[in-house]
Amino acid sequence: MTEIDAPALLPQEHVLLHELNHRINNEFAAAIGNVTVAAARSGNEEVKAALTGVAELLHRYADVHRFLQMPDHDTLVDAAAYLRQLCLSISRSRLDAREISLVLSAQSLPLQAERCWRLGMIVHELISNAARHAFANRGGAIRVAVWQDGAFVKCSVQDSGSVTTSIQPGHGLKIVNSLSRALGGRFRQTFGVQGSKSLLVFPRASAPVVSVERPLQGKVQMPEHDAQAFGEGPSLTPEIEPLVM
Repeated sequence: MTEIDAPALLPQEHVLLHELNHRINNEFAAAIGNVTVAAARSGNEEVKAALTGVAELLHRYADVHRFLQMPDHDTLVDAAAYLRQLCLSISRSRLDAREISLVLSAQSLPLQAERCWRLGMIVHELISNAARHAFANRGGAIRVAVWQDGAFVKCSVQDSGSVTTSIQPGHGLKIVNSLSRALGGRFRQTFGVQGSKSLLVFPRASAPVVSVERPLQGKVQMPEHDAQAFGEGPSLTPEIEPLVM
């Protein structure tokens, strides 16, 4: 996914992205079909079981891709319900086998479909980063929370991994920053021996996009007028029953 700096994609870009998604869906279907046929034709039970497992895994990755597709219509979407489906698909496709648990706490929160989609892209990227870098060869936990705080929506992603060396931001965090700006919001991330903590804050309603570029160096510094949005209150996370994926 390329970086997105505009509040909404141009019509031509919508068409191209939908065409790309259509082709990816077809490729997933073709790959799953080929593996399924190979499993059915095999006379070896171990090979059959292994190929069936591959087909199931491809189905799970296809589900993640489906939930990350750009919406066709900008209607209201319950962000909590959308993130439950997305996080469940992510957990099944890439976390379960590594014994990494994913816990979601989310308030029912109606958002415009395109803003909800951008939020989902950010959550997916942060979970993927944690899965790649935080746990090495051991299990752990990733916690995602989304809630409304006045006129703002807040989303936190934390992991129980550890980072002992200086983090050099990669392309993934640049995408997260671009998507955050497209939401008119701000993003910051800190790293420590007890894991990483990320916080996204953006207005619930559409807002002008911030075009000022800021370097990513593990922790993104916020300007003074962001202090209220990022301020530490009595509790940074919502009092919601967590859902283990």
